[in-house]
Amino acid sequence: MIKRFIRRVFGLPETVVRVPREKHGVSRDAISPAAAKVCATLREAGHAGYVVGGAVRDLLLGITPKDFDIATDARPEQVKPLFRRALIIGRRFRLVHVLMGSETLEVSTFRAADTETAEKDEHGRVLRDNVFGTQEEDARRRDFTVNALYFDPVTEEVVDFHGGLADLRKRTLRVIGDPVTRYREDPVRMLRGVRLAATLGLRLDPATRAPIRELAPLMERVPPARLFDEMLKLLLSGHASACLRQLREVGLHKGLLPLLDVILEQPLGERFVTLALAQTDERVLTDRPVSPAFLFAALLWHEVLAAWKLRLGKGERAVPALEAAMDEVLDTQCAKLAITRKLTATMREVWAMQPRFEQRSGTRAFRLLEAPRFRMAYDFLALRAASGEVPAELEAWWRAFQSADPESRKAMLLPETGPRKRRRRRRKKRSAAAPAPEAA
Repeated sequence: MIKRFIRRVFGLPETVVRVPREKHGVSRDAISPAAAKVCATLREAGHAGYVVGGAVRDLLLGITPKDFDIATDARPEQVKPLFRRALIIGRRFRLVHVLMGSETLEVSTFRAADTETAEKDEHGRVLRDNVFGTQEEDARRRDFTVNALYFDPVTEEVVDFHGGLADLRKRTLRVIGDPVTRYREDPVRMLRGVRLAATLGLRLDPATRAPIRELAPLMERVPPARLFDEMLKLLLSGHASACLRQLREVGLHKGLLPLLDVILEQPLGERFVTLALAQTDERVLTDRPVSPAFLFAALLWHEVLAAWKLRLGKGERAVPALEAAMDEVLDTQCAKLAITRKLTATMREVWAMQPRFEQRSGTRAFRLLEAPRFRMAYDFLALRAASGEVPAELEAWWRAFQSADPESRKAMLLPETGPRKRRRRRRKKRSAAAPAPEAA
């Protein structure tokens, strides 16, 4: 028991097990032909070649992997010449992208988890660890036991260093080594653990879960661009609702999306966000396109709405107040998440068009219908109506208006209710040839 405890604390392999196909059920036919060919080519050249990580985990769970990563003992400069279309990429750690047909396979060299020589910051976060190693060291460096599994296409064996197969059978997600140390090395592991647990229906191991709330402030030191990528993976996982629930349960929501607590504690805001996430999950799971801009616009809408109402209460004019509210919210968010300018520009368009849906008279309705982002803005309006934020009649009117013929649209327009603007009379220009008026 003591030896087993020490091995778990220091991330050492408990017992290296090679599990035959009869016991795990995955055959070489389950991997893509391109992945099988890459592994075979590496073997023919005298190197090891394994499918590794998430692909093996998903196959064992009966899930079709999105891609296949390959691990080998060959160095990048040894891998590249073996394939006609291959590129060495990466700064922190070099690896090879092999292009084969429509697939791009990532081939990485076994890496060592050298905690002594790795460059770290004052909080223990690893900044650089570009060290090659053995397969055993490579398995120890990986984050969770279920991701430290290697599939050998030749023998059809699964190589398991840390009990990942047993954890999968128990539907448990367990970090390799001491959780506090591993989270300090890379705080994003906490976020990734929540995402994997929610997406795969796994339970976080108690020791893996325990330190997350206390170490959550470490997320503040993660580069915003990397945090944005991880949040995007979480929100587009097809299980965003479950992921956000898990974030709140383990104490990771603060600092990721500022004021998310406030949004979810508002009855109207909670329903709105819940509907947005449910729609996104449905689209992802049915392989329909999803707009990250629409999703982030929905998540942050009630922050914008609250800031806008506050400014209106101070007597500011509607349009400038909305612009200022959008700036305020996006400035706060972009400090935490490096949301790209392309996304924020689309989000601003969608938000700015919402008050314009109230204008259903004259030519304004026609102009709104011709706006480039009208369809996305209308879908946003429909979400607001479904949550009870705006009258259902407003959404129904716009739904009918956009599908009606030109004559029917004219008949649908509402009468002008506000004061009409006085049109300024244009002064006629005096002809140059016209004689000047005689002086009296």
